[in-house]
Amino acid sequence: MGSVTRRVIVVLLTQVTWAPPGIEIGKWRHALAEDVVDLLATLNEVDPAIAATAADRPLADAVAWPSMQVYEVPSATVNATLAAASADGYEQAAVIAPDAPDVPGLILGKLLRPLTTKALAIAQAEGPGLFGVAARLPVPGWLPDLDLDAESAATTIRPHAPHPAEIATAPGWRRLRGPADLATLDPAVEGWDATRALLSA
Repeated sequence: MGSVTRRVIVVLLTQVTWAPPGIEIGKWRHALAEDVVDLLATLNEVDPAIAATAADRPLADAVAWPSMQVYEVPSATVNATLAAASADGYEQAAVIAPDAPDVPGLILGKLLRPLTTKALAIAQAEGPGLFGVAARLPVPGWLPDLDLDAESAATTIRPHAPHPAEIATAPGWRRLRGPADLATLDPAVEGWDATRALLSA
């Protein structure tokens, strides 16, 4: 029997620039992150973690579950987060956005799945930027600096890969970045409790 691959999914606390009218952005950010972290804590066969800059460390500590790893990273980028996971001994890591409170666990599993045969998997957000990136570790040397919020992130990566086949496309998910995104939340779907509570307050 082969050894089990050590895998981690990390919520990267990037900046949130929009909140629904009447909701303070700090509280909104906290609710979104809390819901994503709560989902991660329920997943099997993968460790949950949070990555945050020093400025966002208080938020990370506030939403982390007991014994959950918090990586303090020099910049809120995919590369810094993957490097932290690699230094921690992980063989595969996924980095996801903090503003997708209703993302299904299945989507997260599909982000990691291509890594059995590919070096990298990219999940586009609905709208600009990325929902998540997964990579075999250590991070491929050809991977350019990646920001989940950069509009052209997916098209930026491909020219750098030695072979286009090294990069898989995984199913994406929406991020709550404006009024139109808010309208897509389904009250019938379980989860996203903190976001739901804030919106109904």
